[in-house]
Amino acid sequence: MSRRRLRTVLGPLAVLAAVGIVACGEQKISLSGSPDEQVRHGAQIFHQRCAGCHTLSYAVAEGSAIKPNDKEYKDGPNFDQRKEDVNSVLYAIQNGGFSSGPMPQDIVVGQDAQEVAKFLAEYSGRKAPKTITP
Repeated sequence: MSRRRLRTVLGPLAVLAAVGIVACGEQKISLSGSPDEQVRHGAQIFHQRCAGCHTLSYAVAEGSAIKPNDKEYKDGPNFDQRKEDVNSVLYAIQNGGFSSGPMPQDIVVGQDAQEVAKFLAEYSGRKAPKTITP
C-alpha cells in the first residue's frame, strides 16, 4: 500500500480513536424516572449554560464551591442541596439571580427558560444516584 493511501486510511481512524479516548471520561446526563422531552431538553440547556457556576449532579454540573472557604464570586447555589420551584427559577433567570451576584439576566429565554425551570423544579434538592460505568 502506498504511503499516500495509508495516510488517507489511517488519518480518519486516528481522529476517531482520539475522540473515543476523550469521550470515555465524559459523564452523561442521567435523569431518574421518565421525564418528558421538555425536562430532558432543560437538563441539556442547564448543562450547557449553567454548569460553570452551579452544581447539579443530574446535569453533570459541578460549578459551585464544595467548601465555603473555596467559594468564588461567580459560584452560584448548589442545586444538589437547594430545592427550587419553577417560579423562583424563572425569576432568577429573568433578573440575574436573587442577589447582586454575577448571574447574567436572561441567560436563557422563552421556551428554553421554561424548560430549565421545569427541570430544576423536578431534580433540584437531591443528588443523582451514582452509576458505575465500565
